Amino acid sequence: MIATKLPKVGTTIFSVMSQLALERKAVNLGQGFPDFEPPQGLRDALGRAMNEGRNQYAPMHGIAALREQIVLKTERLYGRRLNVDTDITLTSGATEAIFAAIAATVRAGEEVIVFDPAYDCYEPAIELQGARAVHIPLTVPTFAIDWQRVRDAVTSKTRMIMINSPHNPSGAVLSAADLDELAAIVRETEIVVLSDEVYEHIVYDGAHESVLRHPELAGRSIVVSSFGKTYHCTGWKVGYAVAPAALSAEFRKVHQYLTFCTFHPAQAAFAEFMASDPQHYLELPAFYQAKRDRFRTLLAPSRFKLLDVPGGYFQLVDYSAIRDEDDLAFSRWLVEHGGVAAIPLTPFYERAPGTRLLRLCFAKSDATMEAAAERLCRL
Repeated sequence: MIATKLPKVGTTIFSVMSQLALERKAVNLGQGFPDFEPPQGLRDALGRAMNEGRNQYAPMHGIAALREQIVLKTERLYGRRLNVDTDITLTSGATEAIFAAIAATVRAGEEVIVFDPAYDCYEPAIELQGARAVHIPLTVPTFAIDWQRVRDAVTSKTRMIMINSPHNPSGAVLSAADLDELAAIVRETEIVVLSDEVYEHIVYDGAHESVLRHPELAGRSIVVSSFGKTYHCTGWKVGYAVAPAALSAEFRKVHQYLTFCTFHPAQAAFAEFMASDPQHYLELPAFYQAKRDRFRTLLAPSRFKLLDVPGGYFQLVDYSAIRDEDDLAFSRWLVEHGGVAAIPLTPFYERAPGTRLLRLCFAKSDATMEAAAERLCRL
């Protein structure tokens, strides 16, 4: 018998709830993917790339045309000019980028600070390096960071601090003041910042405060982004990591032996589409805000209490007026008796918080949102 290296890991809550939704024919608002298609122009570009022979290995760090588009976008949005050759690495999804970043920089016996609720791929990647995740809970219901608790948690073993903005599952966003607090904490240390910014273009009030806007942090950070979230094509599994040259060099040492390179036709398609339609990501906040507002209007007659959604495409709801039970039990009850699949927050925590909150995804068509809301309003 092989002793497991990940004793706390089982089937992810996303797979569990999606399977239950399938079995019960429930409306699936659990897993965070759109049920509508990517832009037609992007799909056409993918077909052209394949038909034009872009079907073999791409360069390990990504094709030049796409890296050039990322340089243009990053300067336009965040005022930071990247080196196209040294600072950008295309990856097979954001999850690969997060794993490679941790594997490249964190050593056995070191510590990584994460904020609960934390996305479920963070801790396994940390544990596989022989390191330890130090969990700090966010403040409910705003899901803000208590920076004094971060200061208290930093030790000589702290190697990395992971942040996620807009935050999954809460939708909370970090402010410029938050980034200043973080910079003050890591200043004069060897701590690396890993910033998960996969929902960077889905912010509803003001601009996204990327780590790349903050010169001091940008010089010591790995920033992870996702084409899948931005262009409604999560199944293509294309993301990228931005880091200064020295960090990128270490990142690429892991990346080249993890996946080596990323789906070549998709890279070519993104490069073409970003050049021809740069407005897409600029229009994304309005696109998703309309969905957010529509979903909240549909749920207004229900007994769920709706938390604010500053960013991302998830709505947290408080179900305490409907049933008094933990979120794992209520999620199963909701699938079986309400006909809707949601995601409980407990799997995102080191210790169950005892809140009565669920995550619902509104990156869905109007028909899907209406069908789900009709069922939820009956409860």
